[in-house]
Amino acid sequence: MPAPPAAACLAGRYVLLDQIGAGGMGSVWRARDLRSGQLVAVKVLGQHSGALLARFLREQGIRLRHPHVLAPTGWAAEDDVVLLTMDLVRGGSVQTLLAEHGPLPEGCVATILAQTLRALSAVHAAGLVHRDVKPANLLLEATADGSLHVRLADFGVAVRLTGERLTTSPAAIGTEGYMSPDQARGAAPEPRQDLYAVGVLGVHLLTGRRPRAEVPLPPGRLRPLLERLLADDPEARPASAEQALALLGRLDVPPEPGVWVRDRLGPAPDERPGRRPLPWGPLAVMATSLVVTGGCVAAIVRMLG
Repeated sequence: MPAPPAAACLAGRYVLLDQIGAGGMGSVWRARDLRSGQLVAVKVLGQHSGALLARFLREQGIRLRHPHVLAPTGWAAEDDVVLLTMDLVRGGSVQTLLAEHGPLPEGCVATILAQTLRALSAVHAAGLVHRDVKPANLLLEATADGSLHVRLADFGVAVRLTGERLTTSPAAIGTEGYMSPDQARGAAPEPRQDLYAVGVLGVHLLTGRRPRAEVPLPPGRLRPLLERLLADDPEARPASAEQALALLGRLDVPPEPGVWVRDRLGPAPDERPGRRPLPWGPLAVMATSLVVTGGCVAAIVRMLG
């Protein structure tokens, strides 16, 4: 299925304004929710198999609200179009930050690691393992003072510690270089695999070098934490994200001042100078409720059991 055009209205509710991202599962758009009048991010599933659709729909079932987590807030389906909605995050990603600045100062890295560990604490408490912690999946809010505010995103390969997995492949799932040795061997998912990825993240951000086995641990205050997180033996890693966060706090790394994040999206197309504002109130009244065709409902019921 090709990407929908801008200004398309999906499910009688979401007006697509401009495309702000793309990935293996589809495209991401800034959209106007006619029901609330607010801007949201909409992930539209692209060309898909039944298995990919099932994974997409199971991802939408995650309703995890936390300041450092970006999980779906809703979903809709219309004919062959399926979408997820999320908060709109305007500051790019940690990968963008790394591309612009190169190796990051230790205080900046400590802040990113701390917020990522807080996110993982909430994720693990919800009975999930993320399995794909990496710079591209750490989005940044555009804060008023340019300070760092990380949100862990993309739960497409997340797995439940109990119950049905969001993805059912028996092969190792994750990003090469970020997977722990046990995860790469296809061991049963568990939270300490995410903690290993946080260790790789720290080395990547401090050195600016993509994760490889030969990248040495950089010197500095963060080294004791990174050594623990990157232990080959899962039992030698911190037992939880909270324990890792406590260890990070004891290292007493001072924050790095400065403006790190900016708004990368700017005004929405329907808010730019010279554009007449659309009457969102009347449109919201006219907007239909979520449209789900009978065929799509039947397919979803079959896939989700």
